[in-house]
Amino acid sequence: MVGYKKYTMEKWYEKYLIMYDKPFNVVPESLVKEVRHNMDRLQSNKPEVTISVIAYNEEKHLFACLWSLSEMICKYPVEIIGVDNDSKDCTSEIFEAVGIPFFKEYKHSCGHARLCGLNHANGKFHVNIDADTMYPPHYVDIMINSLKKRNVVGASSLWSYISDKQHSQIKLFFYELTRDIFLYIQAFKRPELSVRGLVFAYKVDVARKVGIRTDIIRGEDGYLAFQLKKFGRIIFVRNKEARAVTGYGTVGVDGSMFNSFKVRIINSMKVIGRIFYSKSKYEDRDDNLINKDK
Repeated sequence: MVGYKKYTMEKWYEKYLIMYDKPFNVVPESLVKEVRHNMDRLQSNKPEVTISVIAYNEEKHLFACLWSLSEMICKYPVEIIGVDNDSKDCTSEIFEAVGIPFFKEYKHSCGHARLCGLNHANGKFHVNIDADTMYPPHYVDIMINSLKKRNVVGASSLWSYISDKQHSQIKLFFYELTRDIFLYIQAFKRPELSVRGLVFAYKVDVARKVGIRTDIIRGEDGYLAFQLKKFGRIIFVRNKEARAVTGYGTVGVDGSMFNSFKVRIINSMKVIGRIFYSKSKYEDRDDNLINKDK
């Protein structure tokens, strides 16, 4: 038990968990000041990289996310901005408290929020950040290093989940290992299917050419990758130092980890053939359109 405790406490994100899933009013003022000071130190007037944090009613997660970002180690000049997707909680207050310039986006969807971030980006590169996710210190540095490789327009990393009483480390290990292998194989021919918005970065000029869709419920990240690959390569970063950590989101809707694993295996097997060939045309599903009549 001692060895197990020592192992878990050495994880880079462990310190941020004390504020994860907590209301903002319990965050010590001294810690807020510390994060604000770190953010001021990071912000550049001439950024090469824009890091945009999208949030919708993420009061219980946003501070931990920003705390992790405030301690990044990055050789590139960055700006960190926020997008409040018309939240009803303290999301805007948290952005203000840590000194992050932020924008209100009143149209609800990840597409609208990500597009807002892209439209306000002053950097050459845009790093997507989700407010319920924590990022390791070298994350941005590694992602931009990847984007600077020859003929690369987009880079996507991997992510892990926070272990808890319902999700043990051993179960998460096998779940994530199986998922990662599948995403890796799928990415050879269909990179757009392996991209996830919470760990996606891309070149601003190319992304603005193709735009970000706002008329679909989910998949704006994959569609963006689908369009970007016409201009260059989408690469996948396997460096463990660029592996984000997040909550359960859509994984939790299927109940237990075993059931979630089973559901995803079954769904993947139904479309297994798609990983063996590229696709040049994107086909919408009617149930994924926000305005089906258009």
